[in-house]
Amino acid sequence: MKNIMDAPFLTEMRRTTANMYRLGWDERNGGNISCLLQSEEVGRYIDIDSAVREIPIGFEAKELAGRIFIVTGTGRYFKNVQDDPENNLGIIRIAPDGRTARLLWGYKDGGKFTSELPAHLMSHMARLKVDPENRIIMHCHPTHTLAMNYVHELDERKFTHTLWEMCTECIVVFPDGVGVLPWMLCGTNSIGEATAEKMKEFRLVIWGMHGIYGAGKTMDETFGLIETVEKAAQIYMLTAHLPRINTIKDSELRELAEFFGVKYREDFLN
Repeated sequence: MKNIMDAPFLTEMRRTTANMYRLGWDERNGGNISCLLQSEEVGRYIDIDSAVREIPIGFEAKELAGRIFIVTGTGRYFKNVQDDPENNLGIIRIAPDGRTARLLWGYKDGGKFTSELPAHLMSHMARLKVDPENRIIMHCHPTHTLAMNYVHELDERKFTHTLWEMCTECIVVFPDGVGVLPWMLCGTNSIGEATAEKMKEFRLVIWGMHGIYGAGKTMDETFGLIETVEKAAQIYMLTAHLPRINTIKDSELRELAEFFGVKYREDFLN
């Protein structure tokens, strides 16, 4: 077998976590990522039928039975993933009963996957029904997006509309808008269920006063979605206290969406 340290999916995870930490999106052990992998690609590097140990998931994800994911570990700092992936990441396979994850590689020092794994798996199940190519779930705490939560109404129509007004590219990058949840206790099945429900119509979900969840086909796409929201939120926070002289009009937002051929939430415009 090939050396797993050379696996593209591992390299991608290492680079992404390092970049997210560099940007200040994932302080300490904040944030988590899970990526759905293909059995064939993983099988080139490890034995996918041999488990190191089994770890309870905390809910039943039977429809994901047999699926393989690479997942960040609980209590782990994103800044350490690049240099020590074997302790900070794990590759798991969902057992046939859907209640247990079989550890195939990683968490070498006895650790386990993020406490938000149930929320991730619920979101994976929701997004796969919308788009079978969606394989990434990414959670982080972008500074300006989080700051915006405290000074802007947590209404998904109004929140999305404000973000769309901040950057010309926004309605093109996330035409489906941004879902918004109120503050909820993290690490619970309840917040996972609420997020998954939002994921049926949004690729981006704000966790009120906490952070953001993003879903996408690739690591770059998912990162880019969050990055675009964060840029728009930064512009909002830099200008919210000032009189607004100019803005992108709704007619111009429609023109943008129609020119680029994206299906946008027309009900989110005035």
